[in-house]
Amino acid sequence: MSQNVYQFIDLQRVDPPKKPLKIRKIEFVEIYEPFSEGQAKAQADRCLSCGNPYCEWKCPVHNYIPNWLKLANEGRIFEAAELSHQTNTLPEVCGRVCPQDRLCEGSCTLNDEFGAVTIGNIERYINDKAFEMGWRPDMSGVKQTGKKVAIIGAGPAGLACADVLTRNGVKAIVFDRHPEIGGLLTFGIPAFKLEKEVMTRRREIFTGMGIEFKLNTEVGRDVQLDDLLSDYDAVFLGVGTYQSMRGGLENEDADGVYAALPFLIANTKQLMGFGETRDEPFVSMEGKRVVVLGGGDTAMDCVRTSVRQGAKHVTCAYRRDEENMPGSRREVKNAREEGVEFKFNVQPLGIEVNGNGKVSGRKNGAHRNGRTGCQRPSPRGDCGRFRTYRSGRCGDHGVWFPSTQHGMAGKTQRRAGFAGAHYRPGRQRQRFPDQQPQNLCWRRYCPWFRSGRYRHCRRSQSGRRHYELAGSLSEVTINSPDSVWRIYKTSYPTKF
Repeated sequence: MSQNVYQFIDLQRVDPPKKPLKIRKIEFVEIYEPFSEGQAKAQADRCLSCGNPYCEWKCPVHNYIPNWLKLANEGRIFEAAELSHQTNTLPEVCGRVCPQDRLCEGSCTLNDEFGAVTIGNIERYINDKAFEMGWRPDMSGVKQTGKKVAIIGAGPAGLACADVLTRNGVKAIVFDRHPEIGGLLTFGIPAFKLEKEVMTRRREIFTGMGIEFKLNTEVGRDVQLDDLLSDYDAVFLGVGTYQSMRGGLENEDADGVYAALPFLIANTKQLMGFGETRDEPFVSMEGKRVVVLGGGDTAMDCVRTSVRQGAKHVTCAYRRDEENMPGSRREVKNAREEGVEFKFNVQPLGIEVNGNGKVSGRKNGAHRNGRTGCQRPSPRGDCGRFRTYRSGRCGDHGVWFPSTQHGMAGKTQRRAGFAGAHYRPGRQRQRFPDQQPQNLCWRRYCPWFRSGRYRHCRRSQSGRRHYELAGSLSEVTINSPDSVWRIYKTSYPTKF
């Protein structure tokens, strides 16, 4: 690092340049150019190496951020990549899609006065550069245990589980119904935020580590859960959530109204050359006027995808003001640059249809923000009960369903909740009768994640508690706001 302690003053924060707008509006490619070596070193040199690094504390995976910033500044890329992988299975993905402005960069000491260190882009640079130079995880010291685990779901949770199990000598076999790994990282997040070659490269890396993938294989159709339970030492259930919220609006099932997730998945599969399915038909917005209801990151994905598909006009309607939008401000800015119109304090009341049953517009109620901290806006009495905004196409619900139940959960003895279920996250304290003397809590190995915004309990901090818990459980249920994953029928020793 530089000996100049005022480097953060002499050198201002610099973000990587964006690709030209005319390219961004028609191509599904990442909009940010990568850092050069000189840019990455200079921006990493702005780090103050705080004695109490708030960036590391705020990071959900508690990355060793100041440490690998220092290594990046010194050009020690392999060491920086190795360090970033100690706390994160997919650091190159985090560098691209995590909301750093609300996490590590938002808590940077320099943020308010001088501009935060560009942590996310440096993380992306470190790992992309290391892969380009030939770095791969060192598996030479791993001793095989002879155990094998079936992992259902190749999303972030399943991949993290497979990664950590493999590093501890357990054979991981991952089943997924999609033709590529990544789950929503691959099929839910558009390529202008995360190019799909990133996950293709990651699959090659995982395969080289010894992880086996069985893609285009749906558990319950191509292989039965009971067979996995009998053939493997443990089963990890990490299937995620794919059910979107229904708004309860009038005519919401009309021709021309689409749910966000199938729309995004089908578009990505189309771009990757995979065929559409009955549940996820490809929908083109070319030449249409599109309205997206919602203000989160999924809504931003939908409006920006519609722009690239050639929509005539794209509008995002949100029930509160811009300050209270749950989506990333960076994504809102990018969407506005690409021509998306935003309408705030607009509560959808219904969908208008024409004589053929097709969408012709929507009914809105005008609202004002409620009291501070209140998530529900209040009706604005001076504007009448509702007004109508006419559109040729009413688009996608950019929201997630708060609680769903996956069919495979019924095969086990415990209830399971997905996507924001009300169950308390974290380690469950109940102890259940055990027929086997030694069992392993999956979270002893695998952190918990939310796609795009990784949340995980750091293994080094939770290992002792899970070591104590593991000794008396034959079936372990771990609940998170997004998924419930289980590993059961285990018989591993409680430490390696």
